[in-house]
Amino acid sequence: MVKPIVPVKAGDVVRLKKAHPCGVNEWEITRIGADIGLRCCGCDRRVMLVRSEFDRRYKEHISHV
Repeated sequence: MVKPIVPVKAGDVVRLKKAHPCGVNEWEITRIGADIGLRCCGCDRRVMLVRSEFDRRYKEHISHV
């Protein structure tokens, strides 16, 4: 079963299924493309996820830009 691409924009804050080791599971989107750039809202750590991995981990939107 193919999961649809989640429509997101840079600046959106999203919640992922698993929490970051700092304990927060809210992330700000910083970059869109084949990879998704994310910044942890708790500790400001930056990570890059492949688009398919992001779509699999995505849970919900917290805020839109």
